Amino acid sequence: MAPRFWTALYALALGHAVVAAPQLAARATTSLDTWLASETTVAREGILNNIGSSGAYAASAKPGIVIASPSTSNPNYYYTWTRDSALTMKVLVELFKNGDTSLQNVIEEYINSQAYLQTVSNPSGDLSSGGLAEPKFNVDETAFTDAWGRPQRDGPALRATTLIDFGQWLIANGYTTQATQIVWPVVRNDLSYVAQYWNNTGFDLWEEVRGSSFFTIAVQHRALVEGSKFATQVGSSCSYCDSQAPQVLCFLQSFWTGSYTLANFGSSRSGKDANTLLGSIHTFDPEAGCDDSTFQPCSARALANHKVVTDSFRSIYTLNSGIAAGSAVAIGRYPEDSYYNGNPWYLCTLAAAELLYDAVYQWNRIGSLTIDSVSLGFFKDLYSSAATGTYSSSSATYSSIVSAVKTYADGYVSIVEKYAMTNGSMSEQFSKSDGSLMSARDLTWSYAALLTANMRRNSVVPAAWGETSASGVPATCSATSATGTYSTATNTNWPGTLTSGTSATTTTGGTGGTTTTSTTTTTACTTPTSVAVTFDLTATTGYGENIKLSGSIPALGSWDTDNAVPMSADKYTSSDHLWYVAVDLPAGTSFQYKYIRVESDGSIQWESDPNNSYTVPAACGTTTATHTDSWR
Repeated sequence: MAPRFWTALYALALGHAVVAAPQLAARATTSLDTWLASETTVAREGILNNIGSSGAYAASAKPGIVIASPSTSNPNYYYTWTRDSALTMKVLVELFKNGDTSLQNVIEEYINSQAYLQTVSNPSGDLSSGGLAEPKFNVDETAFTDAWGRPQRDGPALRATTLIDFGQWLIANGYTTQATQIVWPVVRNDLSYVAQYWNNTGFDLWEEVRGSSFFTIAVQHRALVEGSKFATQVGSSCSYCDSQAPQVLCFLQSFWTGSYTLANFGSSRSGKDANTLLGSIHTFDPEAGCDDSTFQPCSARALANHKVVTDSFRSIYTLNSGIAAGSAVAIGRYPEDSYYNGNPWYLCTLAAAELLYDAVYQWNRIGSLTIDSVSLGFFKDLYSSAATGTYSSSSATYSSIVSAVKTYADGYVSIVEKYAMTNGSMSEQFSKSDGSLMSARDLTWSYAALLTANMRRNSVVPAAWGETSASGVPATCSATSATGTYSTATNTNWPGTLTSGTSATTTTGGTGGTTTTSTTTTTACTTPTSVAVTFDLTATTGYGENIKLSGSIPALGSWDTDNAVPMSADKYTSSDHLWYVAVDLPAGTSFQYKYIRVESDGSIQWESDPNNSYTVPAACGTTTATHTDSWR
């Protein structure tokens, strides 16, 4: 197919206008955009503050250990949870892959710490006898031995997913040896655990219900599917992944009640629970269709469940009083919650938003949306004339519905904005009566949830995990298991640099007589709040034509072409068709953008799809950056 640029020129020669608008529809700059531009920096810093041993609130934690919160009393969350740590580090891996190279060391230290924690005997067992499902450890990498809700079987699956994401980056960038010798042994242990124990009961992510959890089963299925692919990439295999993944998916179907997703088997509660929203967003595959079998965000099941779960909180919180269906409300864990008297959680409210942003991305990629009898109630709340059928992205109905869904999603984030502290700090909960912060302060997971919701809002999505080849449900479910391979992961010898500007750290173990040495060279400096990013674009233009930069954040006009940033051509020559502009952007911000050509008569031509993605560097001492593109 001819490049759209030449198609555009041909059409313009015929007098026809050609527009390739951004995949994320234009929206006016809002106060929410402005808040997110600063809050993403706060959230990134909030996470790093909670990671040992360089974090401001985690100085006594071992390197790479992610604490849940700095709070040491009422409640004491100064521990490291396998689940929370994996979900948090997954966010940092995404930021790293999008250009935040300063995160390399903390990711490597996390992997080193997890390799060691896998060897720590604990009340759940040791490496090969169930110990990988121990939910939390002391920050000095010793076992937590008090009474607790154990085992929790989501941790190994989530850790495997996070390490696979980084491992695939290593392979794509020429570091297959490190992926094979350092990452794969840790991942293999976790996959072995999932294949062996997925059909055993355990405690859910809220650590309260002993049974089978939707969230746990969903993330276990994903881990086995992408684990098999990763095994092949490192020259190995995972037959136990291949044999168990279809059966895990088969069992997952049993959580669908016909109108919503049951959070847990083994609970006397209603089963309406943010657990199920989190399950969908953490198994979101940007290449998937709206598949019910994997409860993809745009599926009828996920949307119907979104309505049921969010509606269950409308009448129980004073904060939500008088807010009608179809408008965002504060979301807690589940309506029967009594922990701290039961309140909204920042991460649950953000999960409700993120699921909708994911759905919008999937509809835009597919080019249509479908309403059926299962999802009709969800859509009618937002678009009263919604009716069953399939609507093309070129239709007015599609545009109206997608716009309404985006507004709905933004409403949830706006609630978080309203009840976060003025400096951006977020705890675990906020009061259902007056919105004041409650429970553990500076909850790491709250900050991670903010960053992923913002990325999905800007159509910055994670790598596909293989859902498109793993959504077929077996005709018959079998209660099976398979035995994998357990072995101590001892190699933590990272190269000096994977990306420019990073330093070398070599760790040969954790505590207990092992040795940690460092060859890191550091210079005291301050992480910048903003970075001057120069965008260099090679684009051939004619007399009277201009180029502008338009993007999803306020600094780039929030897709409003009237507010796009003009680029300069004062260095343009016959041999170097350079347009450029320098823009001050908040450090660590992820966004999408496109270049537009403005004709002498004011008409606009967008460059071709897809949108470009970029993450502003947030490295210590980095105040400038340059990004180079060619017109598409």
